[in-house]
Amino acid sequence: MKPVLQTPSLARRMACWLYEGVLMFGVVFIAGYLFSTLSQTRNPMDNRHALQAFIFVVCAIYFVWFWTKGQTLAMKTWHITVLDRYGRPLSQMRALLRYVLSWLWFIPALATAASFQLPGTEVAVIALAWVACWAILSYFHPQRQFWHDALAGTQLVSTPLQTP
Repeated sequence: MKPVLQTPSLARRMACWLYEGVLMFGVVFIAGYLFSTLSQTRNPMDNRHALQAFIFVVCAIYFVWFWTKGQTLAMKTWHITVLDRYGRPLSQMRALLRYVLSWLWFIPALATAASFQLPGTEVAVIALAWVACWAILSYFHPQRQFWHDALAGTQLVSTPLQTP
């Protein structure tokens, strides 16, 4: 008999998402320091696009690596696992597709802000509003999954608690 895979609550997924952001601060900090050291960049505006591309790749490696194992550190903490739509672990290609599609959390808001050349405070407000809208849109999915997961053929499921 196939076990029933339960989608974690939106509050739990968003708490995991927020914790992931805290952990990613460290990953991005180390990647930025490594890039600046190796490229001998002294001014933060020099090599800005190369730095952004480097951090994008480092984040992709981080997420693809952990998602193919089933969980990032934040997901372990919140007892959430990522699987494909059939309940199997993700392949590297599926994890990479999920990573690219996960940028739907940010790209629409950032593109809107960039097209109107808005100041930083307004960009933050638009980005937070879009994140809230994107999260709430999961209520319109039959299994309450995020839409980037539906597009990538992945799902977030509750991980059973381990008893000693």
